[in-house]
Amino acid sequence: MTSHQTERGRGAALGRTLGLSALPLAAWLGWTVYSRLRIPHDLTPPPALDAERRTLGGRAGPVNAYVAGSGAPLLLVHSVNAAASAYEVRPLFEHYRASRRVYALDLPGFGFSRRGGREYTPRLMTDALHDVLDEIALESGEERVDALALSLGGEFLARAASERPERFRSVTLVTPTGFGKSEQFYGGLGSTRGSAALKRAYEHPLLGQPFYDLLASVPSLRFFLALTFGSFAAVDEGLLRYDYPTSHVPGARHAPFAFISGTLFSADIDRVYEALTVPVWLAYGTRDRFTDFGDLSNVERRPNWTFDRFETGALAYFEQPGPFISAYDAFLRRAGAN
Repeated sequence: MTSHQTERGRGAALGRTLGLSALPLAAWLGWTVYSRLRIPHDLTPPPALDAERRTLGGRAGPVNAYVAGSGAPLLLVHSVNAAASAYEVRPLFEHYRASRRVYALDLPGFGFSRRGGREYTPRLMTDALHDVLDEIALESGEERVDALALSLGGEFLARAASERPERFRSVTLVTPTGFGKSEQFYGGLGSTRGSAALKRAYEHPLLGQPFYDLLASVPSLRFFLALTFGSFAAVDEGLLRYDYPTSHVPGARHAPFAFISGTLFSADIDRVYEALTVPVWLAYGTRDRFTDFGDLSNVERRPNWTFDRFETGALAYFEQPGPFISAYDAFLRRAGAN
């Protein structure tokens, strides 16, 4: 082979390499154009729950809260993800509205609460819970609240209950974060487990929206719900249908970016869990692919904590509403609820 042929071969190989390396860039540029021109970012979802809606203007406001029923107050708190909303607690809201005064909020950055670019922190989310507790107190006076939260929402609820225990009769944590094997979170008060620099990278003005649109696409939403429920077959179709419009409103990307950058996860959460003095029920599903309950040692022997495991995904009350509600009612009776 002559030197000319060798160089020509090298040139062809280099050309193929450059061409292949350009494919991801071309695909990304194509997706960016599609995101800008074809994906809606101004949808108006219907209410997640068929109930009165209130806009609270307290510490974290405006915060949306759904209210229905009469009786002892019950507060329901959803999780945090790319398309979170009060729809995630819908089965419990619909069941207990017949016998309780039920409140379900949209956390800041989600649902009908304030969206947009702001600093999303555990403090902001906890303050939103305090805002709803203030609203409950206006209606029920000094009556204490039973409260239930899902996944990362449990960290915010635990913090609120550790700060104002006199307002709570019981706390329920459904598949909460922070109990993974070998996880120890005893950081400084109010510290988080995330990266502000990573959050800024996600918020890049040219990259942020197209990247979020990938996360909030229907295939992606279904995929992550399948991980949450433990299988594609178990995914609740109503929740999936609601996830798309609620994740395509103006400013929808900002709170999820705080979530995936880790800045909504508390680095001191073990201290917070251990500070709880009210009755606590920890209920978790074994098929959830995101949360590991390999280490409950710091709370399992505490007399105010009880535990139940369900052979479901993270949202056990969607898959096994009867057994879950029966177990929850039994816990509430032990906690002194009517």
